[in-house]
Amino acid sequence: MAFTVETSPAARAQPGVTQVCKFPDPRFKEISGMARSLLHPHVLWLHNDSGGGPLLFAVNESTCATLATVTVAGAPARDCEGIAIARSSSGESIIWLGDVGDNRDSWPYLRLHRIPEPAALGDQTVTPTATYRFTYPDGPHDTETVMAYGDRVWVVTKQLAHGSLYAVPLKKHGVAIAKKLRAEGGLVTDGAISPDGTKYALRDYVNAEIVSGLPAGTSQGFFALPNQAQGEGVTWTSDGKALLITSERDARLLRVEPAAMPRRAP
Repeated sequence: MAFTVETSPAARAQPGVTQVCKFPDPRFKEISGMARSLLHPHVLWLHNDSGGGPLLFAVNESTCATLATVTVAGAPARDCEGIAIARSSSGESIIWLGDVGDNRDSWPYLRLHRIPEPAALGDQTVTPTATYRFTYPDGPHDTETVMAYGDRVWVVTKQLAHGSLYAVPLKKHGVAIAKKLRAEGGLVTDGAISPDGTKYALRDYVNAEIVSGLPAGTSQGFFALPNQAQGEGVTWTSDGKALLITSERDARLLRVEPAAMPRRAP
């Protein structure tokens, strides 16, 4: 049975927030990451938190209907927590699936699976063209944010006081050491680079931040997000003017207009 979260009329009418649709798929119990397709208009790719195998789901961004279920073959999935899609220098649309969750800060390395985005939608199995392993210079950290643009990939650690933004070297062999770029906010649960690459967004459970430029850029400030139970997913609308957000415990896909949201101190 699909889960739903009912909201009051006041919440539904919150300025700057629109409920786009509700996910009817009962498998979406822990939506942890979301990214916009580069090959299929009006399609988003989602994945759940740990458990249930390495699965990707293509959904219609207007109706929330599931269009495809993709099994990622041969991809270990301890705790998949982040996803990003970018066009490589060779012109391919690449899905970066991050097996980067580490709630106990104990894994010797994290994994990034490089997956060609399926050219046709439908239930299928795909195989990563590469899996990159990495860790941090000061030891293991929990991570829930993967961002990509071109051939570059970044992650943001999820920590209490503050996390940090890292560039991930794509090293074919061995375990790479991520390069720290700067401190970010605490408990960051997802992030996304805008379609034109001019800015990126980071979110936590209650706030979001817009940053101009590619990571690391210049902060344009923080704003409040609508209430969600364990909100984790974020991506941009196709025009880069608004954000779409999801939650592990809320079946709604919400559109958020940053300019209309209450501003917050960092």
